[in-house]
Amino acid sequence: MNRQILALAVPAFGALIAEPLFLLADSAIIGHLGTAQLAGVGIASTLVQTVVGLMVFLAYSTTPAVARHLGGGRLAEALRVGRDGLWTAAGLGIVIATVGAVAMRPLLRTMGAHGEVLDHATSYALWSLPGLVAMLVVLAAVGVLRGLQDTRTPLVVAAAGAMLNAGLNMVLVYGVHLGVAGAAIGTSTTQWAMAVTYLVMLGRRFRAQSVGLTTSWPGVRSHLTVGSWLMLRTLSLRVAILLTVVVATNQGPENLAGYQLSMTIFNFLAYALDALAIAAQALLGKELGARDVNREQDRAAVRLLMRRLLRWGLGFGVVTGFAVGLLGPHLGFLFTRSPEVQAVFGAALLVVAVGQPLAAYVFVLDGVLIGAGDARYLALAGVINLAVYLPLLWVVFTWGGAGVVGAVWLWVAYAGGYTGARAATLGWRIRGRRWMIAMA
Repeated sequence: MNRQILALAVPAFGALIAEPLFLLADSAIIGHLGTAQLAGVGIASTLVQTVVGLMVFLAYSTTPAVARHLGGGRLAEALRVGRDGLWTAAGLGIVIATVGAVAMRPLLRTMGAHGEVLDHATSYALWSLPGLVAMLVVLAAVGVLRGLQDTRTPLVVAAAGAMLNAGLNMVLVYGVHLGVAGAAIGTSTTQWAMAVTYLVMLGRRFRAQSVGLTTSWPGVRSHLTVGSWLMLRTLSLRVAILLTVVVATNQGPENLAGYQLSMTIFNFLAYALDALAIAAQALLGKELGARDVNREQDRAAVRLLMRRLLRWGLGFGVVTGFAVGLLGPHLGFLFTRSPEVQAVFGAALLVVAVGQPLAAYVFVLDGVLIGAGDARYLALAGVINLAVYLPLLWVVFTWGGAGVVGAVWLWVAYAGGYTGARAATLGWRIRGRRWMIAMA
């Protein structure tokens, strides 16, 4: 069982670390342009990633569906589900990018950006839109490969993309002097290169199984229907992050810049922890497709897998928490010259470090329930978690202050209060057995 988990989790770990390197590269490169530029990219990238994050169901609904067909010996049907997911991703990407071109600046202003920060945020966001379609296609393609128990291909593509992105951004920002727009153009170009790579790879698999390349409305509608609960779940997560950014923006440019850096590190660690959640999605989906979930011995095997995944996750959370707490507060100089931003960044990372084991528990259980198809519960629990977080966020907004103190209280509310609420709702669900038969 350990070998099965690691065979999927280790490559997924590398791929998920490579993905946030896009934002790390942008933050490190832009941070040396100035505080206003970094703050602008912080608020713009949060909005863009919120939109992309809402579409994560393209991967999360596809992975267990493909894995279940694979577990049942229906490879061609698994690929048809994946093909429909790719078409769904492309269509949604075109619609969202078109709307974003018109609504982006008003949305950024609503989030609290103004003056020079608003100008930089708008520039970064608008130049990111051309790559939005590619980002969604990449999400769907990765979901297909994970369902096919292949996490090595996404690792190779993501690693190559991260290196290409860093190189392009350096050239466009400093060589061509395009500023924050150059970073967005480099990232969009990289996303398109990755999307084309995946389409070529999957196209070969489709032809090998005589799966046509065209889709149909029933196929697209099926993805939209299955993904609706997961979209609500993701919406609650993204609303929480957006409101956190609003509070950070209210604390001032230095706090917003420090929040951008600390959240980038948090996301870096979260994606790494999510590698085990991806292993859970793929392994549970395949196992449930091959087993009779009404039999006690089969359910016991699923629980054994879940407990093993949780032990791996908690151990990894302790290790990463220790590393971040020891090293993180001393690395601010890599991202910014501002002493104030460095101080905010270092204090925030201490809170992030303490919360890592709890975050690991949440991410693994999230993957377990997604793999089991328990999307409805995840969506409803997400609404409850958000309801718990909002009063905490209001307290920080009203009395949290600014500077280091404000940053610490903001992260205590997020990494402690919000993540703690998620841990409670997910932990309650796995006590029973209904989550195992959610998709049966």
